[in-house]
Amino acid sequence: MANIEIKDLIESGVHFGHLTRKWNPNMAPYVYTERKGIHIIDLYKTAAKIDEAGSALNKIAASGRKILFVATKKQAKDIVAEKAKAVNMPFITERWPGGMLTNFVTIRKAVKKMAYIDRMKKDGSFEALSKREKLQINRQRAKLEKNLGSIVDMTRLPGAILIVDIKREHIAVAEAQTLNIPIFAMVDTNSDPRAIDYVIPSNDDASKSIDKVLSYLTESISEGLADRKKSKEQEATPAAPKAAAPKAAAKEAVAKEAVAVETPEVKKEEK
Repeated sequence: MANIEIKDLIESGVHFGHLTRKWNPNMAPYVYTERKGIHIIDLYKTAAKIDEAGSALNKIAASGRKILFVATKKQAKDIVAEKAKAVNMPFITERWPGGMLTNFVTIRKAVKKMAYIDRMKKDGSFEALSKREKLQINRQRAKLEKNLGSIVDMTRLPGAILIVDIKREHIAVAEAQTLNIPIFAMVDTNSDPRAIDYVIPSNDDASKSIDKVLSYLTESISEGLADRKKSKEQEATPAAPKAAAPKAAAKEAVAKEAVAVETPEVKKEEK
């Protein structure tokens, strides 16, 4: 994992919390001081938490499970989508669909509906529909794509969920808690961190701060995926000599048979 520089975190504004009057007392362990009515986050604790979360995410990625990225606030949308795509992970940047985790079967049906419409367009049955039906189906497909297009590859519940701003994404937090899915989150001074498994105390409003923290985390995920690929290749390599072994044994058997056939002839000549 990359070395976390405190200087880089300061430059990205990760240390800026909310106004002191808006704070949540449960965030007290992560607050360093107060400046001009704003809480300042202890970046040494942030760095330690990023490192801890990174190690856990690395293991989840190496196990082959998916990590669902969640951020629907304007300044985080594009960053989260970009980072999730870079490591080939599912993400939600539009409105959180209620029951996304707790009612996953229904969500999967909606995703399959999208695939069914695509098949209709390919096999030509779509063209047989009336103009009005085509319009309705196209609208339905566009809506599904907007809300669920980014989770098409998520065929089962994720191994973890990574959230930016837990106050805004409180429904996602509640659903993950219900199903005991590990929650990783950027938590600002105005939020309650008690429901989060891996708290990363940081500024969850500034795009530079979000980008910096997610860069460290996605790097760990990327390393985990690389380790998985490497271990798979190593597992596949020893299989080749094993396959060659029966061939060698067969050749040896043929050679022995040949010797056995030749031997009586030699004895006859000697007589």
